[in-house]
Amino acid sequence: MSSEKMKQRTIAKEVILKGVGLHTGEDVTMKFVPAPENHGYAFKRVDLEGEPIIEADANYVVNTQRGTNLEKRGVKIQTSEHVLAALVGMGIDNVMIELDSPEPPIMDGSSKYFVEALEIVGAVEQEADCEEYVVKEVINYKDEATGSEITVIPSNEYQVTTMVDFGTKVLGTQNATLEHLEDFKTEIANARTFSFLHELEMLLENGLIKGGDLNNAIVYVDKEISDTTMKKLEKAFGKEKLSVKPNGILDNLTLHQPNEAARHKLLDVIGDLALAGTRIRGKVIANKPGHFVNTQFAKKLSKIIKHEKRNSVPKFNLSQPPLMDIHQIMAMLPHRPPFLLIDRILELTESHVVGMKNVTMNEPFFVGHFPGAPVMPGVLQVEAMAQTGGILVLSTVPDPENYLTLFMKIDNVKFKQKVLPGDTLIFHCSLISPIRRGICHMQAYAYANDKLVCEAEMMAQIVKRT
Repeated sequence: MSSEKMKQRTIAKEVILKGVGLHTGEDVTMKFVPAPENHGYAFKRVDLEGEPIIEADANYVVNTQRGTNLEKRGVKIQTSEHVLAALVGMGIDNVMIELDSPEPPIMDGSSKYFVEALEIVGAVEQEADCEEYVVKEVINYKDEATGSEITVIPSNEYQVTTMVDFGTKVLGTQNATLEHLEDFKTEIANARTFSFLHELEMLLENGLIKGGDLNNAIVYVDKEISDTTMKKLEKAFGKEKLSVKPNGILDNLTLHQPNEAARHKLLDVIGDLALAGTRIRGKVIANKPGHFVNTQFAKKLSKIIKHEKRNSVPKFNLSQPPLMDIHQIMAMLPHRPPFLLIDRILELTESHVVGMKNVTMNEPFFVGHFPGAPVMPGVLQVEAMAQTGGILVLSTVPDPENYLTLFMKIDNVKFKQKVLPGDTLIFHCSLISPIRRGICHMQAYAYANDKLVCEAEMMAQIVKRT
């Protein structure tokens, strides 16, 4: 894999699809709308007051019967997985999905029509880099009740294997594998949803499959069909005559591939894991997958990703010549030893700055803090971050030597680790909002030994020396 980061992508323009919801039977219009960087996938219910938005997030999954159903503040989206699978499969990162009903159109029960719609409008690259969760160790989730299990292991790209065992004569054990995501369109997208006759009877009894016809669900006949049931089915599907084919499938559908059921389960896995919120670089092995185990795994993955993101430490090359050495820093900052708390500036742009301090036993504060147990005071770590931020704001004026930097506000300060003699501190400060009238509002982090040691939100102002 090339080390160059891929860019995020959205669609070039809006595209509309119309159809019916499988379970609601309601007519539905769905619109894919381009979305900004770092937006991800979200559903917008345009039929409801205020057009509420539900992000495609594993934490909004409320139930997984007959599809992955999301709910946020009482607003629902049903059967989200086929749409999300199409977006992942087409390498699209940011899209708003507008719906005038709780359920996307079922179309033919696969992702094929969504993929075609996305292809028609095409994708555009955005400025921001793609976020990708690189799997470094085995992550596993098992549902003890059903024996369903999902594991992800390190791999050079996103790959998925599904192994299904339905324990019936008509549909036994099947496997499907997607080696390269770019093959989703040809290998997986047209795999249709399916159900067994015994499930279908129950759904019909309870009036739960209003939008189903035999063009959007493969029906495996896993038991004898009585004449009464056959008549009910003919009525429900609006067919004059139904029959069972020699391969155990009801009526007029022809399988696209012998393992279409396993391929559809793979499609579902991709759609459900989209709820983790980040592209995945790893190989997913799903044994007897279903929406419950898929979404539980997506929740677990999302938690791990968030935790790692919070605790991730940026890498800086300390052997490179610095952007600013101590003399250049002193030409800009008014601070002087023993209160000058940065030694080098490593990076400086319009929106962020990276500084460095070598903490030695010679620091004057170690004399009293604490004798025999030297620890750098937290307030001085915050001061060092502020001085680093001072370089950022002073770099916006032509005569920095004529200015002082003054603290205005400090919020959300957290100290995570002790800073000891011998540590090298790296300070990373980035703007929360643009600098206005010499006021700088920034988020600052301090790192040492590959760990976050301190963080704070700070506001400072530069004022002319009188």
